Amino acid sequence: MISLMKRCVAITSLILSLFCKANAQNIDATIEKYANEYGSERSYLHYDKATYAPGETVWYKAYLMQGIYPAADSKTLYIDWTDDKGKLLLHSLAPILDATSVGQFDIPESYTGRFIHVKVYTKWMLNFDSAFLYNNDIRILTKSNIAQTSKITVIPSLQFFPEGGDMVANVNNKIAFKANDQYGRPVNIKGSIFDKAGELLDSLHIIHDGMGYFFLNPKEGESFIAKWKDEKGKQYTSDLPAVKNSGVALQVVQQDKNRIFSVVASPTEGAALGKVHIIGTMYQHEIFKVTKDIATGQAQGIVPTQDLPSGILTVTVFNDQWIPLAERITFINNQEYAFYPEMEVQHWGLNKRARDEVQITVPDSVAANFSVAVTDVDIDTDSSDHIISHLLLTGELKGKVYNPSWYFSNSSDSLSKQLDLVMLTHGWRRFNWEDVVSGKFPKINYERDTSYLTLSGKLYGATPSQLRDADNIVLLINSGVQGKQMLVLPVKPNGTFNDPTYLLFDTANIYFQLSKAKGLGDVSVKFMEGRLPPLQNNIAAAGNYYSKFFDTAGNARHLELANELAALLNKYQGKVLETVKINLKTKTPVEVLEDKYPSGLFKGGDGYQFDLLNDPRARSSIGIFNYLQGQVAGLQISTAGGSNAPSLSWRGSIPQLYVDEVLTDASLVSSMSVSDVAYIKVMRPPFFGGSGGGAGGAIAIYTRRGDDVKRDEGKGLANNKVTGYNGIREFYSPNYGTFSPNDDKKDIRTTLYWNPQLITTPGNNKVTFTFYNNDITKAFRVVIEGMTKDGRLAHLEQIME
Repeated sequence: MISLMKRCVAITSLILSLFCKANAQNIDATIEKYANEYGSERSYLHYDKATYAPGETVWYKAYLMQGIYPAADSKTLYIDWTDDKGKLLLHSLAPILDATSVGQFDIPESYTGRFIHVKVYTKWMLNFDSAFLYNNDIRILTKSNIAQTSKITVIPSLQFFPEGGDMVANVNNKIAFKANDQYGRPVNIKGSIFDKAGELLDSLHIIHDGMGYFFLNPKEGESFIAKWKDEKGKQYTSDLPAVKNSGVALQVVQQDKNRIFSVVASPTEGAALGKVHIIGTMYQHEIFKVTKDIATGQAQGIVPTQDLPSGILTVTVFNDQWIPLAERITFINNQEYAFYPEMEVQHWGLNKRARDEVQITVPDSVAANFSVAVTDVDIDTDSSDHIISHLLLTGELKGKVYNPSWYFSNSSDSLSKQLDLVMLTHGWRRFNWEDVVSGKFPKINYERDTSYLTLSGKLYGATPSQLRDADNIVLLINSGVQGKQMLVLPVKPNGTFNDPTYLLFDTANIYFQLSKAKGLGDVSVKFMEGRLPPLQNNIAAAGNYYSKFFDTAGNARHLELANELAALLNKYQGKVLETVKINLKTKTPVEVLEDKYPSGLFKGGDGYQFDLLNDPRARSSIGIFNYLQGQVAGLQISTAGGSNAPSLSWRGSIPQLYVDEVLTDASLVSSMSVSDVAYIKVMRPPFFGGSGGGAGGAIAIYTRRGDDVKRDEGKGLANNKVTGYNGIREFYSPNYGTFSPNDDKKDIRTTLYWNPQLITTPGNNKVTFTFYNNDITKAFRVVIEGMTKDGRLAHLEQIME
């Protein structure tokens, strides 16, 4: 019997040994695959200033990173702008170029909310934990919002964080704590720790920004409370985390360029565990893996960090069956991430409307992409977070970090220890270790958009045989930003079509034509199906990223100037209206359409005009040519021969056809619905705006737009309107070096200059920008942020006075 038991034990040990060895290999392979195939992206937005008033424009530049390098794969950035109640204001799309993207958002003049919430993401980011998406609340300045600041009631809270994750019995545990208010701001407290019998064990000593730590060596079944007072002397009681009877405590200590870790267990727990595995990971890559004997109750190790990239190092302890027991994060700051641009003022112009010239210089070998903002130094500012602190720290943590930029202000030991308090009081869970051990990978619901959002679509309502024979689709595009264009694109057997060279900006009217002869006359088309809808169900409206505590003087200055500027704009607009001569003669509907639609050579001239918005005959016509038959003397329209497109003749020549002033053919016009047309203008021969002299005249057809658009609910592609990337405007900066009629207007801009695309190259390491002062500013705040092609980051803030 004893022999049989020994054999069973031996077999069990062998099975466990094989299992553990297989899991160890599994973890290595899985972590490597996570890093190579499931690397997460993170983003940061640089704004031209910290706060805004209603009616102002938010100018921004986005920077994206993956691991320690610029994120090179994703090509489309999504930004959801919502009000303080969660209502969507704008779902914007912007192309990503060299891991950056630029754009703007116009705050409605009537906006009364406290803040505007900004959520930034790529498709790839949505496959992972949404807690790591970029979120920010931009404060909106109004008199009522500033007045509410003095009425805020601070609600303090106290949280406890055992190092390693759990407070373990019969072990000396390091317990960190954090005291903050409802907005994440630190609060000063005084308090003590007591056991359940009321015995005083330790005091709460704040070391930095509401954070500190103490040690406890609890017994099994013990519990503890904290009694503390806030700044006003109000008394509170908080429970400490429950004590676990089994497990290990993990402690990490900074020592020069190393990290020393200690895994501690009770003597009985250590003997039961036998050994533990410790893995270190950074940016989802495995940095080290060791196995330690813990039978004596303690195991230690040293991790050299001088050659590691800067960022968060996660140390995780597993038992022999690869079940995680404890985890701790520590920040490595080797400062290799930074590069240091130099700013030099080449020409000072602090007087009214004077010219300023600034030069940025980087080392010769650096290729960098900068964004630069120049603002009035007296308005409010917020330097609590910047490109370095966000992409290296806050973008990698769950929860809010107060004043994260502070931890990158110098390289002192005291600041490093303060940053370690942040590590002790925050969680980091990029890995679900249960999935890693079992070799399970994240479910990919959104493929990475490695190509830009180009003009594309798909046919619906056709059979596979019809799609195989579909040939081409003809598109007539009328875009206010990109003008008018006709495209002929091949239709693939799966019904899709795409022009990889056409990036659509803003909104366009798109008409399409398919072959009726091949049974595709009634087929519907959906455009730009690759677009993501806004994340309505994930929009944060609670103000978790919003601080109600303002820079009182700076906010008041900013609001005063913003209100004065709004009043001046209304005044100038009123003056313009005063100079307009009032013509009491009311224009006819046709004259209104003539003013609205034709342009250039199509405007005016000799011809026939047809108002299809108000003509009852248009409603009963089965097509454009049917409507025009018999309406124009000398114009012959014949449908003989059964062709889908009629033949046209006028004075022995063929008139040219235009839709929204884009030259087209009769087959496309035949496929158009009369209900989509607002105005037709038939110009007698010769039409000098046409090719070849226009001997046959011209027929110009204008589709409905604006107030003339007919709303047909449920038609799928309503009004054929398709939206692509949001239009990107250029920041307006006046040039007082040349005369302009606007020079007599008062200039009180708070943002003097914004440029999101200042580029240096290895062969050109200097870049210069020029701006002009307004009428009132006495000194400027210049904020420069940037990223190099190899992922180094820069933040420079300087005052010009």
